[in-house]
Amino acid sequence: MKYKTFEIVLLGMLGAIAYVGQVALSFLPNIEVVSILFIVYTKTFGKKALFPIYVFVLLEGIFWGFGSWWIMYLYIWAILWGITMLFCRNDSPVLWAVINGAYGLCFGALCSITQAALFGIGSGFAYFISGIPFDIVHCIGNFFTALFLYKPLTFLLSKVRKMLVK
Repeated sequence: MKYKTFEIVLLGMLGAIAYVGQVALSFLPNIEVVSILFIVYTKTFGKKALFPIYVFVLLEGIFWGFGSWWIMYLYIWAILWGITMLFCRNDSPVLWAVINGAYGLCFGALCSITQAALFGIGSGFAYFISGIPFDIVHCIGNFFTALFLYKPLTFLLSKVRKMLVK
């Protein structure tokens, strides 16, 4: 994959924007814009969306520490990227709200895989069970952020994408 200088800068900035969005909403438990941003990034940039995703993951590790939770981030966002790639031709805000909500609901289960691998099956199960209330909030938050932000973000990034083609 070949990148132009402008693309590298833009994709890096998109990763930073996702990080700033996460920090800005960190006072709300499991309400975030990162997932919808990554969906829109993936729909707009395809494979190149992995660049801002992993800029975000790196920034998370640098600022919050490289703990066991960070290992989860190495694969959990790639899963969302893959799901988005599967459905990328669909442009329905409702579909993306449902996918984003389901992703939020499954987030704890996906994270519990690392917990189980590092600390045992019992720990992974306890991690999953204790996180269910947060996963429900995550589901609802993700559903509504996608429902309301999908169209405007897609429109905005399509304009930015056209700048790359020139």
